[in-house]
Amino acid sequence: MASAGILLWLLITICVSGQTTRTNSFVTVECKMDNVGKYGNQSMLNCGIVTAKEARDATVMMVTWKKDGVLLLGFEKPSKLNESPRFSFTKSWSMKNMNVSLLIANTSVADQGEYTCEVVTDRGRHETSANLSVAARYSQPTILYTPMDVSPKSQVTLTCSSEGGYPEGRLGWFLGPTRKEFGDSKTEVNVTRNGLFHLSSKLNVPPEMTASEYTCKVYNANGGEDDKATLISPKKSQSLGKPKQGTDVVTKTMAPLVFLGSLIVGLLLWKRIRKGCFQGFRRYRKKDDAEQGGAGHALALLKMAARRRRMRRSREAGLAGSDAATI
Repeated sequence: MASAGILLWLLITICVSGQTTRTNSFVTVECKMDNVGKYGNQSMLNCGIVTAKEARDATVMMVTWKKDGVLLLGFEKPSKLNESPRFSFTKSWSMKNMNVSLLIANTSVADQGEYTCEVVTDRGRHETSANLSVAARYSQPTILYTPMDVSPKSQVTLTCSSEGGYPEGRLGWFLGPTRKEFGDSKTEVNVTRNGLFHLSSKLNVPPEMTASEYTCKVYNANGGEDDKATLISPKKSQSLGKPKQGTDVVTKTMAPLVFLGSLIVGLLLWKRIRKGCFQGFRRYRKKDDAEQGGAGHALALLKMAARRRRMRRSREAGLAGSDAATI
């Protein structure tokens, strides 16, 4: 009985001591435990220092943020601040600052996990932790199909893919306008270099199940729909007069060739016109020179005839003078 009484007394003492320790804690750090950051954006772990009435004038001596035991951000009295380009406090630090939230720039998949925040003041110390999970939205799916020409008796094979999402999601198929998901499909998951996921799914549709359109939806890890894509059946698009899938590829391939051919034809035409204009100009110059040469020759002949007339008049005048002298 004596030993049982001693054990009971020790248990009561320990419980009261523990309760007293928690009650007399002057400084605590309160954080939002579960936080979600968007990939590529800024994330924040929201934490603040809470003090009892007796410690309202507490002075912060040190603050540290760690992940997996590695120091990411720290402050030490009086003004020593250890920070990196990606980790910082929410505002300029001071020893009276009660907001110790952690900002994470350009959030990546590697940033998810548990973070530890420790605060030391002149009225006590406290340490707590907060978790960060990372989420990234998946891109709009793309759908490819084979064969190119679909006959009523051929099997349709479609491949859907989406990337850039996190955590791991899945793809779902829908045939025609129905909202019921086609269950005969599996999602293949691959991890890219940046830690994000690439999803792909192949769907084999038997002839009796072919539809006028096929829809692929991408779902995130929580089951929500991130995006979707719809492909009109090649047979259906043909009947509607729409181009088949792959026409864009042909158009994109032919457009540069058409432009290049037009450019070459234009250059040849311009060269031919230029050559014709130059030859015409040369003929005009020759004709003009010939005309100018003929006019000069005629002028010279006129001058020569005038001179001959003057010489003839002079001789005639001389002969008349001599005859008068003789008489």
